[in-house]
This record gives sequence, C-alpha cells and structure tokens, in this order.
Amino acid sequence: MSEQSQYQPPYTITPTILNMVAKISENVGRLSVLADADKALHLRRINRIRTIHGSLAIEGNTLSEAQITAVLDGKRVVAPPREIKEASNAIAVYDRIERWRPTVEEDLIEAHRALMKGLIDDAGAYRLGGVGVMGDGQVLHMAPPANRVQKLMHDLFMWLSASDDHPLITSSVFHYEFEFIHPFADGNGRMGRLWQTLILTRWNQLFAHIPVESLVHEHQTDYYQALQDSTDAVDSAPFIEFMLRMILDAVSLLTPQVAPQATPQVQELLAVLNGEMSRAQLQNAVGLKDRKSFRERYIAPALAMGLIEMTLPGKPNSPLQKYRLSGKGRSWRMNQKII
Repeated sequence: MSEQSQYQPPYTITPTILNMVAKISENVGRLSVLADADKALHLRRINRIRTIHGSLAIEGNTLSEAQITAVLDGKRVVAPPREIKEASNAIAVYDRIERWRPTVEEDLIEAHRALMKGLIDDAGAYRLGGVGVMGDGQVLHMAPPANRVQKLMHDLFMWLSASDDHPLITSSVFHYEFEFIHPFADGNGRMGRLWQTLILTRWNQLFAHIPVESLVHEHQTDYYQALQDSTDAVDSAPFIEFMLRMILDAVSLLTPQVAPQATPQVQELLAVLNGEMSRAQLQNAVGLKDRKSFRERYIAPALAMGLIEMTLPGKPNSPLQKYRLSGKGRSWRMNQKII
C-alpha cells in the first residue's frame, strides 16, 4: 500500500454518531416506499430549489426561493447579475449531480469549474495563494499553504476510496476535511456541501432530492461553530454530529408518517413559529393576552406532541428560553402545505 493511501483523517465515532446513523437509515428506508409519484416529483423540484437557495444563502447570495425558481424556469429576474450567475451555475451543477463520481478528484475539479464559471478567473483550478476563513471581521482559520493543497486533496480522495465507514460518516468527514484544506480560491463552502450530497447520493439516490443545505442555512452559526470546534479538537466528531443532525431533520421532514392530530390552537402556533421565537413573541403573534392560557393551550400541548422544542431544554423557565419547530413539526407543516 502506498504512503498516500495510508492517510487517516482524525475523527472519533461517538455513540451519538452511531445513534443518528441508525435513525437516518431507518427513515431513509421508510422514504423509499413513497407511492405517490406525482407528489414525489413535485417535492423533488421544490427540494432542489431549497437546496440551491440554502447553499447560496450561506455564502451571502440574497436571491429568494421564488427568484431561484424563476431562474430555473428561464424567466427574467431583477437582481445583481453575479447572484443570478451563481444561481444558474448551481442549477446546472445540481442537475448533473448524478454524473459526478465522488471518489474521482478530476470530477470535483470539473464540478468546481462549472459552479464558478464566469465568477472567478481560476475556476476549476486549485488555489495558488494563501487563504483564510473570515468571521466577524477576524480570521477564524488559516488554510494550509497552497503548495500543500494538491497532496492533501490527493490523500483525502485516497482515504475516501478506501474507507469502510458508513457513507453518512465519510461524507461528513470529507466535508470537514475539504473545508479545512480550502483548496479553491472561492466556492469552497458550496463545493463541500455539494460533495457531501454527492457521496450520500451514491449511497441512496434519494439524497439527490433531500434539502440538507436548506437546514444548514437555518443553522448557519452552528455550522461554522461545528467547523471551528472540530479544528480546535483536531477531531471532526463535532462537525459529523452537527451534519448528521441536519441530515436527520431533513430526512424526517420527508418521511411518511401519521400526521398528529393537532388542536386548532397548536396548528395556529405552528403556523406563526418562524425560526427561534420567545414565548412573548409567539403570544403576540397569535394575538392572545392571557399568558397562562397561552402556555396551557398552545405551548404545553405542542411540546407534549413533540412538534416544537425548547432552545434551552435544561432550563425550561429561563428568561432566554425560545421555541422552534422540531423535525416532526416541520414535517407536519410541510404536509399541510402539500395536501
């Protein structure tokens, strides 16, 4: 065995990781029995748009899902030309996702060329200079020197080809290692998320149409924090756990399940809940003045049904407490929109 093929990225497979792999696999199995072909095709289109919107939004693109849909349909969109180009490139790349081979380095380079065509001069070429990851006006991570990129990427692909770990794990490790190396001058975030989706799609075709990127965008701060935590620990387990949570939530959104019988009050709460909201914000949104009645008729039953969750579950009475939709709650709301 050559020296290059012996490279082993540092990561620990924790009980949490194993538990989520099992849950995701179970839900993917249930998803595969979707019988309504027309609804499935409709969802694929919606989810592809959400995937592209989420991945671009993380990088600062301001186009809405409606505008990206218009770009997809060839309609005129009034927006910055660069953002429209980013969207049209991403649409073209995701449309070709089934042809890229996840363990072939040349395919990654070709995909980057297509993704960044007309956006940077060196699309489809590894960077020749130093690069750092910025956040809040400071450098969060200095990527390895440019003269090491080719060797690091070669080693990473050799490891991916030889690894016997579950694709849910290897895809997350590859994603983290790719972001750590930061091989291109621009487009690294988009490419890392694309390649994880590609690895997962080779495991199960359903992942070509599951909008994991959309959930990553909703938890963008946590995404960057997981990257930083893994770098600090010299172990990508924190990032693996984060990505598996996003994948589990994304899969749960689409998994056929018996819709819970929510009361009109709980349904109203789910309709107004957007992101993370405090009790006062939610109470104001539904127009109810009585705090006790709101807690008993809205918050408590929604929590009991698992449709919402606390941001601080260990401190239920904290003044900083907020609420958000759970995976089950998002699935419920999505089903209401489709039916």
